[in-house]
Amino acid sequence: MNILFMGPPGAGKGTQAERIVDQFSVPHISTGDAFRLAMKQGTPMGLKAKEFVDQGLLVPDEITNGIVRDRLLQDDCSNGFLLDGFPRTLQQAEALDSMLADMGRTIDHVVNLKVDRGLLLARLTGRRICKSCGSTYHVMFNPPKQEGVCDKCEGELYQRSDDTEEKVGTRLDEYISKTAPLLAYYDGKSQLREVDGEQDIDVVTAEIVSVLRGSR
Repeated sequence: MNILFMGPPGAGKGTQAERIVDQFSVPHISTGDAFRLAMKQGTPMGLKAKEFVDQGLLVPDEITNGIVRDRLLQDDCSNGFLLDGFPRTLQQAEALDSMLADMGRTIDHVVNLKVDRGLLLARLTGRRICKSCGSTYHVMFNPPKQEGVCDKCEGELYQRSDDTEEKVGTRLDEYISKTAPLLAYYDGKSQLREVDGEQDIDVVTAEIVSVLRGSR
């Protein structure tokens, strides 16, 4: 099963992705992870991306698309994947469809987590991330057992510098402006599945599973 996760920052994509990949035995592929792997392995696309990253420049779509393509061709994606963080634009969506078509594949479900802007602000400004393993917590909604300490690895938790209300608001505005056409694109292809991301975490998981199994 080939799954694409969408939703604004703070919608809970990462949390839900961890649960869904376990249930469907597919890899969770985030753009960031794919970039880091390609650069670490020194692949041709990874080396090209590193040139831009080292200069603090945005990586062109051509290279981003190539890195995603290389990742989707790896053996662990043979039975499907969950793609998170890509595509971000209509042009990238069209490129993804083209590369999947070359592989004889297609996106089965585009899961969009819908969350109110006010709740997103509350979620993101209260977010805390583990410096060691990257696990995510929230001071109100999902606090660690011990304040400032990761439950999984006992690493130190920190707040991202861009998690202020002003910066979060800017990120949300940018997301909405860039991804609105994407939602319309996938809706037009009958691939879009809307899920209420404001519900309890377990309820959201159950609803996503229901959608993916075709029972909703």
